[in-house]
Amino acid sequence: MVSPASGRLSLDLSLSAQVSKGLRATVSDRLDVFDPALAGTDSAVNSLRELYLSWQNPAGDKLLEAGRINLRYGPAYGYNPTDFFRDGSLRVLTTADPFAIRENRLGTFMLRGQTLWDGGSFSVALAPKLADQASSSGWNVDTGATNNRRRALAVLGTQWSPRVSSQALLYQQQGNAATLGFNLTALVSDAATAHLEFTRGSEPDLRSRALGLTVPEVTRNRFSGGMTYTTQGKLSLTAEYQYNGFGLDAAGWTALGATPGAQLVYLGEALRLQELAPRQAYLLYATQKSLGLKDLDLTAYLRFNPADDSKLAWLELRHRWTNADLTLQWQQNMGSASSEFGILPDRSVVQVLGSYYY
Repeated sequence: MVSPASGRLSLDLSLSAQVSKGLRATVSDRLDVFDPALAGTDSAVNSLRELYLSWQNPAGDKLLEAGRINLRYGPAYGYNPTDFFRDGSLRVLTTADPFAIRENRLGTFMLRGQTLWDGGSFSVALAPKLADQASSSGWNVDTGATNNRRRALAVLGTQWSPRVSSQALLYQQQGNAATLGFNLTALVSDAATAHLEFTRGSEPDLRSRALGLTVPEVTRNRFSGGMTYTTQGKLSLTAEYQYNGFGLDAAGWTALGATPGAQLVYLGEALRLQELAPRQAYLLYATQKSLGLKDLDLTAYLRFNPADDSKLAWLELRHRWTNADLTLQWQQNMGSASSEFGILPDRSVVQVLGSYYY
């Protein structure tokens, strides 16, 4: 069965300007208009991604920011355990590219301060509670999606050498114990880079959260680690292993697959939280610059859920001109009808995108 065609018009604005000496204003906004409208949303959905003021002292070693900030942490490609402000931040899903998803999501209203020194930095972010729940209105600023409880994050960054850098993180949210996090990137050779992320915290498991079950908190780990190799021909290949101790293991997948309705609720909550749904997963990611033509780029990845043997393949061809791009995107969902990717309504998704920059 072929799904009906759909259309989308997106207007994207990003602007950063100096207001006065040491003071800068940043705004980032995206408007998506869908035909037909996506289920459960308006036909027009506006995402105020960022709106904040940033002050830096004359010496350049102190920074203070206030407003809605898209704060992104973690070097991993497909799953970022140390990216603590990701949950609830995606108003609409328009691409399967994990890097584009991180860019297009809502920021969180917060006050953030940072100090820098030679070889390191320390920052603290405080996010207040501003609303109880997310809004379904397309033009709502949606503080309930990103600021529905009090949160705080402290980050210590260290540049150990020109080849190795790391971040130690301490995250606290209202109603939960503190979560510890750590990430690291290392230049293994001139062509190979390694990365890892790790967190340990206590919370209910993902299935219980999704189904609204009252259960005791459990203490578990999240992890993502991999290696990227880049050839002289501008081909980059990344292999990544992902682990979510709060996700379902193989036995849990089998049990949940017996009730498709509950499985869809579970996967929907994992998407909302931008969490890894299975206990373990693998990712292969590739980029090729100048594929045959100077301005033609290829990006592709394959996700694999070993618990149910389902896969998601995604490919993008993008041709760039001075003020425009033409993009072809293809997505293939593979697996049984009760698997993570096989349960999705569309087996294949094809998008042709035209972008103009001004």
